[in-house]
Amino acid sequence: MIRADEVGTSNPDGGRALRRMRVLPAMHRLLHALSDPERTASLVIIGVWAVAIVLAPVLPLPNPNVQDVGNRLVGPTFGHLFGTDQLGRDLLSRVVSGGRASVPAAVLVVAIGFPLGTALGAVAGYVGGAVEELIMRLTDMFLAFPVLVLAMAVAAALGASLAHGAMALAAVWWPAYVRVTRGMVLDVKGRDYVLASRSAGRRPIGILTGVIMPNVLPSLLVMAAIDVGRAILMFSMLSFLGLGAKPPDPEWGSMVAAGAQFMDQWWVAAFPGLAILSLVFAFNLAGDSIRDALDPWVRGRR
Repeated sequence: MIRADEVGTSNPDGGRALRRMRVLPAMHRLLHALSDPERTASLVIIGVWAVAIVLAPVLPLPNPNVQDVGNRLVGPTFGHLFGTDQLGRDLLSRVVSGGRASVPAAVLVVAIGFPLGTALGAVAGYVGGAVEELIMRLTDMFLAFPVLVLAMAVAAALGASLAHGAMALAAVWWPAYVRVTRGMVLDVKGRDYVLASRSAGRRPIGILTGVIMPNVLPSLLVMAAIDVGRAILMFSMLSFLGLGAKPPDPEWGSMVAAGAQFMDQWWVAAFPGLAILSLVFAFNLAGDSIRDALDPWVRGRR
């Protein structure tokens, strides 16, 4: 029998046995994760897009902005797998390059809106009183208007560009997190274990950050995963309306808008539209799989 404290460099066989003991549970967890079809599909789709976006500069693809008017509006062929657009530019190259604009912008929007809205909602729900009233009335003021309308107003005021489109969405993305977080904190702060922590003399900030928020964050992570897909869709809508990336830079929303003018050439709008659809679908599946993984009742049923 090999004891863990006897395993070292002097016992190579024992070292290998210990490494196998560590690897087997990790492989088991990996196989269990991949056994969920929703999780597998979301990871595959997101992983493929992540690799394509990161490696886009080194992939053997034409320059996305190089025009070849002699080959304009050519359908999918071996030379141009996604066909060409109205200026003869390779659509596969433009779709991949467009992902370098849409996906990071969407992640940035959620990365700003999630912590800001969560922090404000947690403070409002836990502190209460005038602080809660001020935060929630400000939130209600933002929620009184559709997100896209507010984002359009901000983007129009700042000027059409990729950065301004992302800033416009980030500025109006946090209110939903405030309301959801406040409601969950109000529910959790009356639980017995929170009252016990308060009776034990723990500081309010410690109760909020160490007791309440760990029980609230899993549900908010599900919301954040789904929101990445929503942010991609919203950012594409801004670009579709001319308030996102400026031509000739490729962006999925603006590419769909350009393709809408050539309905007979279906590939011009279809492929950037399918890119949006695939990632929105994948992040929705990711949110569902995170919920299932964190919900012990659902996990037990499986």
